[in-house]
Amino acid sequence: MTAPLRDLAPSGTEPAPELPGRLPEWARKPGPLSSAARPLRVLLRQQDLSTVCEEARCPNLGECFSRGTATFMLLGDRCTRRCAYCSVTTARPRPLDPGEPLRVAVAAARLRLRYVVLTSLDRDDLPDGGAAQFAATTRAVREALPGAAVEVLTPDFAGDREALRVVLDAAPAVFNHNIETVPRLFKRLRPQGRYPLSLEVLRAAGQLRPRQTTKSGLMVGLGETDDEVSAVLRDLRTAGVDTLTIGQYLRPTRRHEPVHRYVSPDRFRAFAEEARALGFTRVYSGVFVRSSFNAEELYRDGGPR
Repeated sequence: MTAPLRDLAPSGTEPAPELPGRLPEWARKPGPLSSAARPLRVLLRQQDLSTVCEEARCPNLGECFSRGTATFMLLGDRCTRRCAYCSVTTARPRPLDPGEPLRVAVAAARLRLRYVVLTSLDRDDLPDGGAAQFAATTRAVREALPGAAVEVLTPDFAGDREALRVVLDAAPAVFNHNIETVPRLFKRLRPQGRYPLSLEVLRAAGQLRPRQTTKSGLMVGLGETDDEVSAVLRDLRTAGVDTLTIGQYLRPTRRHEPVHRYVSPDRFRAFAEEARALGFTRVYSGVFVRSSFNAEELYRDGGPR
C-alpha cells in the first residue's frame, strides 16, 4: 500500500514571505547525502546512467536517493537548449547510446521499483528528438518489471507529432511535459521553447492516445504573478491535462535566474485548491514539489488534501 503524500507546509502560523535575497526557513532542506544514498549512487555509476536529480541539483536528491528512488535522465547529460533556470550542461551532445534502455531497465529492476520515471534533456540534434529512446526504454523497463508503471517526462520534440506518437505507442502510464512558467516569461527563461507549442504537445497526447493520463508542472518564483499562474492552470485544463505539480523555483547557481519571490506554503495550498476546482484530478503543490518528486504517490493517491 502506498503511503499518502506528506503535507509539505509547516504547522502553525506562517511568517510573511521574506525578501527574494533571503531563503525562508520553509524553503530550506538538509543538504548532505546520508549513507543510505550510497548504494543507489554506486548502481548509477556502475550502469553509467544519469539522473535529473543530480544534473538539475534537485533539493530532494538526498531524500529520494536514501529511499532508493531516482528519475532516470535519458539521452546523455548535454542539452541542446539553454534555459535560464536549469543547471543541466548545454553543449554538443555525444552520440546516442543504444545500450542505455537496457541499462535503465537493469537498474530499475535491481531497485525493485514499482514506478519508474524517465525524462531527458533536449536533443534537437536528433531527427526525432530522442522519441525512439523513450519508447525503447519504456518497453525495456516493462519487460524487466512487468508490474511497474512508467511515467515519461518529455521535451517538446519541436512539435513533431510523429515523434510524440512513437512515445505514446509504448503505452506509458503517464505522459508528462512541463509547461514550467507563464507565457510572458518564456522568451527570457525558455528562449528555444514556445508556450503555445508546449500546450499543443499536451493536447496532442490526449488526442493521439485517448484516456492517456497527462501531466504538467510549473515553477513559481521566476517573476510571474498569481493571476498569471491562474491563467496557466486554465490553459492546461483546456489542453486536457489532468495531473499537476507546482513548486518553488530555487536558484541552482549564481549564474542562473535569480529567485524573484518565495511563495508561502499557504499560497501553495491555495493554488492546489484552485487547480482542483478547475477539474485537475491529481494535484501536488508545495515548496519542494518537483515534477517527479513523489510521482508514484501522486499517481496512485491523487495528491495531498
